[in-house]
Amino acid sequence: MFKPRELAEDGLGGPHAGAALLAAPGVTAPSLRVLAVPLLDRIAPRRRRLLVNLAQADWTTDLADGIGSADWFRGLATLLGLGALALVIGPGEATVRAAPAMALDAAARDEFRSQMIQPLALGGDSGRRMKATSAVVPLANAAPRTTMQLTATLGQGDSFQRMLERAGVGASEAMQVTRLVSGVVAPDSIAPGTQVDITLGQPASEFGGRPLEKLTFRARFDLDLGIARSGSALVLQHHPIRVDTTPLRIRGTVGSSIYRSARAAGAPIGAIQQFLQVLDQHLSLDTEVRSGDTFDMIVAYRRSASGESQVGELLFAGLESDGRAQAQLLRWGNSGQFFEASGMGAQRTGLIMPVIGGRITSNFGMRFHPVLGYSRLHAGVDIGAPYGSPIYAVGDGAVIFAGWHGGHGNYVKLDQGSGYATGYGHMSRIAVSPGMRVRAGQVIGYVGSTGLSTGPHLHYELYRSGVPVDPMSVRFTVSNQVDAAELAAFKARLAALKQIAPGGAMTSLAPRQATVAVAAQREIDRLGN
Repeated sequence: MFKPRELAEDGLGGPHAGAALLAAPGVTAPSLRVLAVPLLDRIAPRRRRLLVNLAQADWTTDLADGIGSADWFRGLATLLGLGALALVIGPGEATVRAAPAMALDAAARDEFRSQMIQPLALGGDSGRRMKATSAVVPLANAAPRTTMQLTATLGQGDSFQRMLERAGVGASEAMQVTRLVSGVVAPDSIAPGTQVDITLGQPASEFGGRPLEKLTFRARFDLDLGIARSGSALVLQHHPIRVDTTPLRIRGTVGSSIYRSARAAGAPIGAIQQFLQVLDQHLSLDTEVRSGDTFDMIVAYRRSASGESQVGELLFAGLESDGRAQAQLLRWGNSGQFFEASGMGAQRTGLIMPVIGGRITSNFGMRFHPVLGYSRLHAGVDIGAPYGSPIYAVGDGAVIFAGWHGGHGNYVKLDQGSGYATGYGHMSRIAVSPGMRVRAGQVIGYVGSTGLSTGPHLHYELYRSGVPVDPMSVRFTVSNQVDAAELAAFKARLAALKQIAPGGAMTSLAPRQATVAVAAQREIDRLGN
């Protein structure tokens, strides 16, 4: 049933032939080389395939592509392996000492040290040190300085008297100086940062305080005050400064930017900001100002004979296009409001829009509400305009509400009189407060998208006896009721400002000196001298 296993032809037999030979007496073991030949034959093909795969593999893959793939991990392994190899075989950080080009003894080192500049953190030991010679005589006692001059600065929230006492002025003299100055200007009105030049005299004793000899400072833009000692008393001295108040007028051509053009013309930054704010309330700076237009601004300006200058508030803002005035805005009245010169005392009737350049996006009446998702009465009109556009009152009135109003967001309601009222909703910012009186054309807020809104626009409402009506069905008559005398004063003020020459306020206030004609001297005569 079972066939006996046959031996191989080489005499070694089957799988147990080697063991049988080793166990048989008188039989020697085959050499290890003969046994390893079949194993090497089996490994050789695998070795060749491994070498081919290693040669064909891309070990420098782009780590930005195929993140997480086998190729990516192979590239990462290459990077880490090369980095580790660089750290292993890299040079150390041990200091390599080399002999100097020349031998340095103690004298040479001192000479080098005397020419070095070392930081104070290392002792600042530099320069050459020399001992005092016999020409140096020590003083047993040094006489104190006869006078001491110093400058004190008035800080924010500081008092004039405390500043003097910190500077070394005695308490009684500081109080006396403060009392003298109070007779001319209030010490609290002296601007912070004012510098006070103080001169203290020689003390009466070795340990006594120094008396005040002289003190000067700028009390106002047009006045210097001084304190001087006359005998044992302190006397106040006035030094008025000549000041010119001619307004500063700046005209120029608008380039790519009205701000940059005004800065290039020499206008102060504060004046340009006021100019743009006022102009933006009466026209669109984005669409109505073009390159080549002429801007005209006049600001209050003061300059002193000592060279200082102060820029005040904007007085006039103008814009011309193709030789025609687009805007002539003059500051007028105690409120500081700007009025258009062409509209002062004029009357206009018609449909007045609260937003300049706006477009009607939704009319009055029943409509499907885009936010709530059902139809209901739209008690006003929606006027689309860019975010932040100024919103103007359509007529004179009183603010009866200004604040958050549910779905209207930031909301303002004006009582226009005669039973009429107007409402303005979805504002980004409110510029009035309840109880204020506003005039037609005054900015009351800015376009936004607060409340139940899908984008920047103005929700404009009109009420007649408390009932909402279509704002597009009512024509307003806006008239600037101005007294004849006030209108004449307004026009005279405007004419006077426009007579100012551009840059005329920049001329020097120094008195002109008479020039003396000097006869020309020939070069040959000059050489002879």
